[in-house]
Amino acid sequence: MHTAELGSTGIRVSRLCFGTGTHGWAGRSDQTGLGLEGLADLLRYAHGRGITFWDAADQYGSHSHVARALSGLAREDVVITTKTCARTASEAEEDIDRFLRELGTDYIDIVLMHCLTSADWPDSFAGVMDVLEKKKQAGPIRAHGVSCHDFGAFECAACTPWVDVVLARINYAGKHMDGPPEKIIPILERMDAAGIGVYGMKVVGCGDLGNDARDAIHFVLDLPSVDAITIGMVSRDEVDENIGWVESHDRSFQPV
Repeated sequence: MHTAELGSTGIRVSRLCFGTGTHGWAGRSDQTGLGLEGLADLLRYAHGRGITFWDAADQYGSHSHVARALSGLAREDVVITTKTCARTASEAEEDIDRFLRELGTDYIDIVLMHCLTSADWPDSFAGVMDVLEKKKQAGPIRAHGVSCHDFGAFECAACTPWVDVVLARINYAGKHMDGPPEKIIPILERMDAAGIGVYGMKVVGCGDLGNDARDAIHFVLDLPSVDAITIGMVSRDEVDENIGWVESHDRSFQPV
C-alpha cells in the first residue's frame, strides 16, 4: 500500500487507516464489539496487508484492543491516533498519562481534541492545547490536532497554527459532514497550504454510500489536500475490499 506524509508532521502513514470507532461513543464501538482478541486479530491482519495507521479514541473504548494488537509488532511500524474529550488542562494531563498506560506505549503518534462543536475552541480549550503542546515538546506525543463536528470549529482549525492534524468529515454526497463538499473542500485546501495533515472520515457516509464504496473512496483520495482516509472495518473481507479500492486508485496515483 502507498503511504503519505501527514502535512508537515514528518509522520508517514498508510493511505488507508483502520478506524475503530464505527457507531463509537460511551466506551464502545462496532469494532470493540468484536472482543479484545477479535479486534486485535483483525488489526494485526490489516497490518500484515499494509494498514499501518490505526485510529482509536477514549470514547470508543479501543485502547486495550490496540495495545493487544501491538504485541509482537515493532512499535515504530504502527502510527496510532487517539482522541481526548478533555476540556481542562488537568483533564488533559490525566488523559494522556492514562492513554499511555492503556495503549502500553511510551509515545502516541497523534492526539486529537475530540468532537469540537464551537468556533471558539482555541480560547475555550487553551489549557488543553497547552498541555498537548508540552507533551509534544517532551516526547510522549508526536503531533496534535482536532476532529470537528461543526462548520465553524472546522473552519477555525484551518487558521490555527497549533493544529498539526485534522480528522475531517468528507464525502461526495455531503452525508454526516460539517457542510456540503463545495464549502468543505476549499477549507481542506487551506489546511493543506498551511502544512496541516488531513485524513478523511465518513468517506462512505456512515454506510449511506456503501453501495458506491469504490467511487466514494476514490472521490476523497482524488483530493490532493487529503493525505489518508479512515474506515471502520469488522471483518477480513471488509479489510480486503477496502484495501482493493484504495490500491486500485493509488496504482495510478502516487501521493507525495
